[in-house]
Amino acid sequence: MWPGLHAETNPDKPAYIMATSGLVVTNRELNEGSNRLAHLLKDRGLEFGDHIAIFMDNNPHYVQVAWAAQRSGLYFTPINFHFNADEVAYILENSDAQAVIVSAALGRVVTELLDVMPERVQTRLVVGGDVDGYERYETAVAAYPSEPLDEELEGHGMFYSSGTTGRPKGIKYPLERKPVGSPEPMLAGFGQIYGIDETSTYLSPAPLYHAAPLQFCIAMSRIGAPSVILERFDPESLLQAIEKYSVTHAQFVPTMFVRMLKLPEEVRLKYDVSSLQLAIHAAAPCPVSVKHEMIEWWGPIIFEYYSATEGTGSTMISSEEWLAHPGSVGRAYTGTLHILDEDDKPVPTGESGVVWFEPTARSITFEYHNDPEKTASAHNRDGWATVGDMGYLDDEGYLYLTDRRDFMIVSGGVNIYPQEAENVLIAHPKVLDVAVFGVPNEDMGEEVKAVVQPIDMADAGPELEQELIEYCRSQLAHYKCPRTVDFDDDLPRQPTGKLYKRLLRDRYWGNKTSKIV
Repeated sequence: MWPGLHAETNPDKPAYIMATSGLVVTNRELNEGSNRLAHLLKDRGLEFGDHIAIFMDNNPHYVQVAWAAQRSGLYFTPINFHFNADEVAYILENSDAQAVIVSAALGRVVTELLDVMPERVQTRLVVGGDVDGYERYETAVAAYPSEPLDEELEGHGMFYSSGTTGRPKGIKYPLERKPVGSPEPMLAGFGQIYGIDETSTYLSPAPLYHAAPLQFCIAMSRIGAPSVILERFDPESLLQAIEKYSVTHAQFVPTMFVRMLKLPEEVRLKYDVSSLQLAIHAAAPCPVSVKHEMIEWWGPIIFEYYSATEGTGSTMISSEEWLAHPGSVGRAYTGTLHILDEDDKPVPTGESGVVWFEPTARSITFEYHNDPEKTASAHNRDGWATVGDMGYLDDEGYLYLTDRRDFMIVSGGVNIYPQEAENVLIAHPKVLDVAVFGVPNEDMGEEVKAVVQPIDMADAGPELEQELIEYCRSQLAHYKCPRTVDFDDDLPRQPTGKLYKRLLRDRYWGNKTSKIV
């Protein structure tokens, strides 16, 4: 199923609605808009397996752009709109993108991007305004027909996930030459799992550059059910949207739960959320106390899944199961779970180790784009895959996450790669050594912390702390940079130079049974 079918059978039904503005994009408009861009991209020379990138805020064109690639046999890469120009240019270069669609609302970064734009990116379109160096999207696509391409082929998203060595890499799935609307393995059972059909209404409160929000919206438009897209997350606006649009299904990260729970009680209770049938959450572990409060407020409709953009495997758990196994992320749904030690040997039930998924019939394969070494490191000799999380299984096969082997930080559901900030801070003239890692944060789950060994300990203090934070922010998106900096006169390293980062991090986590929140 795909928008072309729903444009014929139910053309005026909303495909998606922008929650704040109320702007409705119908099935017909989604179909015709994505067809026009598909024709433009083909006319510019893009063929099956080629690549486009999307650097936009949540706006009415986002899903259309994604669907243009999805129905043209192209890969598409959404880029975090908090990135600076150099970070965007890296993704464009690494992904082999030949076209980029940007949003005028992103302002200065869009202009600065032109100075570092890879030469390969010849098609440059801007939505929502005129920016020198870009073609106006609305004008450019208007010149092309609204009918489908002669051959419509399934494309795929190639999302970037923070890695453990080097810079972030694209997570690439095999692209088969098959007609648009062909059965999609990643969507197998989607409607049945979540109880979604054409009568459902889905709320997407997160940025569409994340894999799950955009893929859920694409899945909804395949089914023929509308999505309600929040332009920007706000806890009260979210509750208002549930009531206004009679939302039946929504997807959250735990930080959104925290923000809603912190609203004054009179604000929380004034909105009718009784239309909600399922509140799905993922992307980061949810504190036990927070999940208890959400179940008390909304009832046993809280449903969690654990997975990764790599698609190595997944677990799922209902409210009823979770209440019997608090803190668990569920039992395996795709793939077979294994907990192994660092030598790839199975560990006993209840003992923590690295979480691996053995592929099954519903599993998918992936590679890290242009990085065979990293691809190999994510797989073992049996073909099982991991993203480096650690955890244990109980006697009933429920998984409990305890740590991240490679110190990935997850703050507000966003993956942060510590080495990016470390690479910046080590270049500061007053820094001798540095370690960056996640520490507990009640609101965001984790926040970014740096521990710095200055060249001169006499410099340590609030002034150098602020200087280092500002220095990092001058080169990276702010969310990747430390919120606080502590100082140490000697960071613990092996004689080989390997940093004992876990010793540093444990100071901030204390005796918690799990080193992730």
